[in-house]
Amino acid sequence: MERNFRKHLRMVGSRRMKVQTFADRKAKSFSRSWSDPTPIKPDSLHDSRDSADLQTSSGTLDEVVCDDVDWEEEKEMERLACEGDFIPPKIMLISSKVPKAEYVPNIIRRDDPSIIPILYDHEHATFEDILEEIDKKLSAYRKGCKIWNMLIFCQGGPGHLYLLKNKVATFAKVEKEEDMNNFWRRLSRMMSLLNPEPNLIHIMGCYVLGNTNGEKLFHNLKKLMRPYAIEFKSPLELSAQGKEMIETYFDFRLFRLWKSRQHSKLLDYDDLL
Repeated sequence: MERNFRKHLRMVGSRRMKVQTFADRKAKSFSRSWSDPTPIKPDSLHDSRDSADLQTSSGTLDEVVCDDVDWEEEKEMERLACEGDFIPPKIMLISSKVPKAEYVPNIIRRDDPSIIPILYDHEHATFEDILEEIDKKLSAYRKGCKIWNMLIFCQGGPGHLYLLKNKVATFAKVEKEEDMNNFWRRLSRMMSLLNPEPNLIHIMGCYVLGNTNGEKLFHNLKKLMRPYAIEFKSPLELSAQGKEMIETYFDFRLFRLWKSRQHSKLLDYDDLL
């Protein structure tokens, strides 16, 4: 009981979100490798510029063929879970390190119930806590569904993401640090197999692409998350692409109000309700 209480303290709640009873989650093994549902021809592997990276991250071609059945079974399970009136979920991961982060769940789009905000404690949460919370929220939304779109709202800068205390994601560290490496691999297995487009992860709160190390970071993350198709975007908020990103997840008027008072003591919950 004491352990569960401590874990609860690591995840920060939201006034706007209703208390939910989460369904029992299916036991999962995140350790097994996965393969692309479309078998890869040997010729195309040699022709591809990233063929060596693909084989390193996903195993040999023989392993890809062996795991193809598992991939198709997982895809069919997701398809059955998402039958009927279903809007793919948008996970919003919000670091408490973002100034006035506790208000962010109150400025999301109110006309889109598929947006699922998760506010986590930057100082005390672990990668395991974050993954467990995402899994719980997905199960509560629709058991068996997976992520199509995701927003990671955290501090950082050109070439790096400040995800957790003492855990800065750079292009080198995501490959070398085991817990960070494992986080991105496991996160990829929560991404949709049904999405006809690459599953999209937006980065907000910092401009990762401010130098060439940002491109290297995104390249290494996509490599880690293969064979899932993942696209990373980190547009400037004042650009057209940034406005489109903001409007995907937020009520634009409330977002501008929050942004204008982000470093002020004048912001009140009543302004955002």
